[in-house]
Amino acid sequence: MSVVAALAYALLGGGALLALVRVARGPSLLDRVVATDTLLVVIACGLAVYAALERDPTLVPVLVVVSLLAFVGSVSIARYVGGMLLRSEGDGPAA
Repeated sequence: MSVVAALAYALLGGGALLALVRVARGPSLLDRVVATDTLLVVIACGLAVYAALERDPTLVPVLVVVSLLAFVGSVSIARYVGGMLLRSEGDGPAA
């Protein structure tokens, strides 16, 4: 394994570890969602680095699925939280 590959994997591992710490500590739901999205991006980058180093194009569909999972998950949570905020604003006293 080359020095560049080892450095890339070390940096990706550090990023994944920091994202896992943020998922565990929170403090809010949105912090955890952003950390999970970051973790999925780090996983996709790790797969891309592996595919590039091994010259293996069979991982491209896996990268697409991981990217779509990250996108759909983030949009779903954003819509859910946005709906909660709209409902909580409407529960106030009528003016």
